Amino acid sequence: MYIHELSLRSFRNYDSLSLTFDHTINVIIGENAQGKTNLMEAIYVLAFTKSHRTPRDKELIQWDAEYGKIKGSIYKRNRRFPLEVIVSSKGKKVKFNHIEQKRLSDYIGAINVVMFAPEDLNLVKGSPQVRRRFIDMEIGQIQPTYIYHLGQYQKVLRQRNSLLKDLQRKPGADRTMLRVLTDQLIEHAAMIVNRRFKFLHLLREWATPIHEGISRHLEELEIFYDASVKVSEDMDLETLKNTYEAKFSEIETKEVERGTTLAGPHRDDLIFHVNGKDVQTYGSQGQQRTTALSLKLAEIELIHSEVGEYPILLLDDVLSELDDFRQSHLLHTIQGKVQTFVSTTNIDGIEHEALKNAEIFHVKEGTIDLEK
Repeated sequence: MYIHELSLRSFRNYDSLSLTFDHTINVIIGENAQGKTNLMEAIYVLAFTKSHRTPRDKELIQWDAEYGKIKGSIYKRNRRFPLEVIVSSKGKKVKFNHIEQKRLSDYIGAINVVMFAPEDLNLVKGSPQVRRRFIDMEIGQIQPTYIYHLGQYQKVLRQRNSLLKDLQRKPGADRTMLRVLTDQLIEHAAMIVNRRFKFLHLLREWATPIHEGISRHLEELEIFYDASVKVSEDMDLETLKNTYEAKFSEIETKEVERGTTLAGPHRDDLIFHVNGKDVQTYGSQGQQRTTALSLKLAEIELIHSEVGEYPILLLDDVLSELDDFRQSHLLHTIQGKVQTFVSTTNIDGIEHEALKNAEIFHVKEGTIDLEK
């Protein structure tokens, strides 16, 4: 799987841009604030229909433009497909193979992308929200229906929280509507957690040996799902629903008192242990970075095992954040099998065979030139 061509119109600082890429490694070189990350972001939006940098779509559109457009020509299973994402004040339109998709969840998964940026090094030590986003985005790529259930869960959650605030102000009010929303929430919660457990099982299979290799066989990585409700991997969907029903029945009065939903997938987390210790709390910076790198490399292999092709890898200003050994391990792992985009201010000091035959692009003030 790889991107052959990419066209941008009124996207971030690019008025109009059209590029053809090498199917192995493409290096984007430029000073800060010239457009390197914007190009990476465009590829990310083409895959996920949303940015990894901002929840506000209007920031993707040039200030004087009505819309921003990203078009890509991709090769998948040896066939060429056009993709298109249009972002405007009226919302988004997406097309796969020239056909507009009515639901974003029907589009996501058309192209698989793994992003590794400096902020991903916070995957271990950052907030639970960062880890939930990590797992949600990756499951969504290989099981697009997950995105649908996640969206429905978030919609019901907003309605439920609004109702809980109303009930908080009106003690003794009828709770029938609350229980209707709770039942709807449980339907999607059980599906989400079931898919998360299955994904984590696969992630462990790849991440554990990768981490062992990077740590020179000195460390063992374990990944745990920290749920807000006592659920486990061996529960089927029906058991999960029954467990959630019991929990929400137990805490209903407390939720009304506090005016918010106190349990569910939106409050769950991942925990990483290295040699039996919580790496978030007790791990060194090196251990935390090794864990984050292991997870990203595991993502690549997991997607390949599930969809039959390697995803596209975006390394956005991250190589300079890794020491020589981790940098070399990353580049060696992807060499020859993953189309990779590397953004950096320069490649001085990055000595690796993988970069010797790379296409080199120079970006300055929203224009990009291929190095001859």
